[in-house]
Amino acid sequence: MKIGFITPFFSPVAGGSAIAPYYLAKYLVRKGHEVFIFTSDFGRNLAKFNDEKDLVIIESNIKLKMFSSFYTPSLRSKLENYKLDVLHFHNFRTYQNYVAYSYAKRTNTPYILQAHGSVPRMGSWQKLKFIYDVFLGYRLLRDASKIIALNRIEFEQYKSMGVSEEKIVIIPNGLDLSEYANLPPKGFFKKKFNIHEDKKIILYLGRIHKIKGIDFLIKAYAHLIYKMNFKNIVLVIAGPDDGYLGEVKSLVCDLGVANSVLFTGLLSEKDKIKAYVDSDVVVNVEPLNVYGLVPLEAAACSAPVIVSKTNAISEIVLNGKFGFSVKYGDVISLASMLHRILIDEELAENLGKNGRKYVLDNLGWDKIVEKYEQVYREAMESRLN
Repeated sequence: MKIGFITPFFSPVAGGSAIAPYYLAKYLVRKGHEVFIFTSDFGRNLAKFNDEKDLVIIESNIKLKMFSSFYTPSLRSKLENYKLDVLHFHNFRTYQNYVAYSYAKRTNTPYILQAHGSVPRMGSWQKLKFIYDVFLGYRLLRDASKIIALNRIEFEQYKSMGVSEEKIVIIPNGLDLSEYANLPPKGFFKKKFNIHEDKKIILYLGRIHKIKGIDFLIKAYAHLIYKMNFKNIVLVIAGPDDGYLGEVKSLVCDLGVANSVLFTGLLSEKDKIKAYVDSDVVVNVEPLNVYGLVPLEAAACSAPVIVSKTNAISEIVLNGKFGFSVKYGDVISLASMLHRILIDEELAENLGKNGRKYVLDNLGWDKIVEKYEQVYREAMESRLN
């Protein structure tokens, strides 16, 4: 099959909505398909995927079509150059989807839509999101051959927008298990960042953005130090600034924990895995996220995790028994859960073993890509019929 990915982002700094298409493309190519990725240059000054330059050469059926503008004005003409069997729209309310939708309708090309958690009208620009839906969003959902939901929560979000159950397919994101097959020994991350080997590490990894719950974590960390007298710890905040770093640094100063908080900036893929391996607990308490990859990556590295109850990933964490969930904003509860994991080595070890086993048994891209192939085939058959 010749498959076209339509996505506004193709950079790891954009999070799961860019990382998932990257790995899906790699595994589709390994199954013998051609994948054309139409995207913008968003985030290219910050990061590229590991070995991405080599992808176009080594994985010869991946063609990365990148435009030097976030609004990709030349996307329309580029699509005309390829006779694609099926399109896969990643994200929901984008300019790229507007262009690709017009192309798909005119050429009778079937398309799959996968919102990656962007369906609810929440956060900023709610009125603009409503206007987008009135003029295009509902049509995008109505005319899609299939809709991909990451879990039951997103399934219900699509239904609330009028999508029939028969059109929605639940497919979770996966991990490239080859990256976690041979984990590095403990200690490399600590050595690189001059963290004493006896220190416990609490890790946050991701974009430094207001919606990520970093302030909640920092407040719980300060409570752990000053109210629970647990001082042999370091809070590592790893990831690129997304407009919130200044406020985070001010908060750690105001709470008197600046001397035990380490900001690493964006980590390479190898350093990221070393960070997981050396961490005693990984915290991802973003209040609303349809499918966060960080808890799964941490679990693949045998690190216990803590997530918020309202984060959809909490269902997987609890089912896999590799971590705990807390009520978002409950500082004492989060501090107590951190303390419990940090002082109980047997508990932490069991959580780590459970997490690695769960991920290796259930979430490899080699298994998940087969589900996408079936969806693409059904979309093409529906066009022929």
